[in-house]
Amino acid sequence: MKQSKSIPLKTVWYYNRRAFGFWWKTARAAFASTVLYGLVSASAPYVTIYFTARLINEIGGSARAEVMFRLALVTLLTTSLFSLAEAALKRWKNAVYASLHYREHGEFVRKFMDMDFCDVDHPYSSDLYSQIMQNENWDGWGLRRVQEQFENLFTALVTIAGGLLLSVTLFTSKVPDAGGLSFLNHPLCLAAVFAAMLAAAVFSPLFSNKAGSYWGKYAKDATFGNRVFSYFGFIAEAERERAMEIRTYGQEQLFRRKMQAENTFGHKSKIALWSRGIMGFYQSVSSILSRAFTGIVYLFVCLKAWAGAFGAGSVTRYIGSVTALAGGAAALIRTAGEMRNNVPYLKMAFELLDIPNRMYQGSLTVEKRSDRNYEIEFRNVSFHYPASESEDGDGTEEIYALKNVSLKFKIGERLAVVGQNGSGKTTMIKLLCRLYDPKEGEILLNGIDIRKYNYREYMSLFSVVFQDFKLLGFSLGENVAGSETYDKNRVSACLKEAGFADRLAGMEKGLDTCLYKNFEPDGVEISGGEAQKIAIARALYKDSPFIVLDEPTAALDPIAEAEIYAKFNTLIQDKTAVYISHRLSSCRFCDRIAVFDKGQIVQFGSHEELVKQTDGKYYELWHAQAQYYA
Repeated sequence: MKQSKSIPLKTVWYYNRRAFGFWWKTARAAFASTVLYGLVSASAPYVTIYFTARLINEIGGSARAEVMFRLALVTLLTTSLFSLAEAALKRWKNAVYASLHYREHGEFVRKFMDMDFCDVDHPYSSDLYSQIMQNENWDGWGLRRVQEQFENLFTALVTIAGGLLLSVTLFTSKVPDAGGLSFLNHPLCLAAVFAAMLAAAVFSPLFSNKAGSYWGKYAKDATFGNRVFSYFGFIAEAERERAMEIRTYGQEQLFRRKMQAENTFGHKSKIALWSRGIMGFYQSVSSILSRAFTGIVYLFVCLKAWAGAFGAGSVTRYIGSVTALAGGAAALIRTAGEMRNNVPYLKMAFELLDIPNRMYQGSLTVEKRSDRNYEIEFRNVSFHYPASESEDGDGTEEIYALKNVSLKFKIGERLAVVGQNGSGKTTMIKLLCRLYDPKEGEILLNGIDIRKYNYREYMSLFSVVFQDFKLLGFSLGENVAGSETYDKNRVSACLKEAGFADRLAGMEKGLDTCLYKNFEPDGVEISGGEAQKIAIARALYKDSPFIVLDEPTAALDPIAEAEIYAKFNTLIQDKTAVYISHRLSSCRFCDRIAVFDKGQIVQFGSHEELVKQTDGKYYELWHAQAQYYA
């Protein structure tokens, strides 16, 4: 993320205001806990400084026993109360802050759930989210940094207010004229000392911010290295199914070399060079100015005390309060700089959150028909995926996944869709389910463009078993029903129809059996074939008038597959079925077959009709497979 040399204050204000609004809506308790903790934690040192200074002055002055006892008791009680309050508020604040990651992630999850599927499916969205998470997890920048900045900002303001209150008399107290250091009372001397303190206090965090700004400039270059590390560093943990292959083929060394080659913080990386160079210079200047400020404070306070302007106890008070005041000012300036440096990362977060929903949601109600008399027609439908272009890469010609496809689904029909990989079969299903909208042409439901129907109601017409379906680490019943509450008899019946009855009978907890071990130590690991049966049962439970099966038996053994085929008509009943498969032998029970090639329907008819067309694509595909079974 290349950061401009100077981000306008208007831009800084806009994105930080939006970020504060994000957290105010998401986690208001974080602000309440921060304000209370900041008040107590920033005030506590001043309470100790004030009462300790009075006690030391009394010891060095009148030394009245009753006054010293009273001051000691008050000091002990107030510091104890502040310590207890600070500890309790810190515990509350930390508990709230611990959930911020999950709250933020939840907002992004909600965004993805609400976003148009075409944007969810677009690599740009996933890459953007990956960068956002990398920035936060590796560099600590982004939305979560805003809460930290709010805490630092508020604490700094309270610290400055307390420091001013306790240190103002440092400049108003007079050195006795007979002391020889009466020049310390001169306005020019006081102004010079104050200016020197102010310059050191202000420029130290400014130089520190300048050093920190290089992280923003480096963010884009670091993204790929962070992504490489995230992928290879956790691949065996996050993707357990790959662990066997990693060990079998000895890929550990390959992973290590890949990570070292793209090491974000490697010896020759930009961030390493900048750290040893310009970043190190600015940070060194910041440290020197910080030490210079401390030296000026000690010199001025000690000279005035030596000249008799105040007692020994006040030395502790003034050094402590002025140092804290400077620390608060430095923290304020440093936080303001961080808020500016954080803008590129906030832009990235809001760029994702601001992706608009462009798909028209429709308003027409889908007619609820007990006879399931729905008819769908593809009429000259063409579609290309976003950013797809011709092979020469000049962007002048889009590559169409579907081109001029016209097809009508007859009521109660079993339609098979076949073709080689990349021929457009799955794309047709995405358009049918309105996960995407056609670029050209239209899809009609009972003669009306499907874009005019209420989106949710239209989606309810389809039960789909996708090729890359997923089951969740919930109970078996919840996986089938897609809900915490469900009809147990219906779920059991659907599992039986899908061929899962024997496995269900062997589960002690029945439908309450948790799948996988994500949440339950006694969760059940299931095979790919068993998972596919559960996915089929899920489609049957939804009981929609259209059922779409995309390679539904790919993971089943031959016997289980034969059982599914044998009772296919019983499974489907009066539904309209679309069956996608690479195994042409499984399409023979379908009424009609649509043959796709390069995004177009090149043949259409029954198995008997198509296999007789010796010059057709279906004949070629059929005999390419049949030779292995002859």
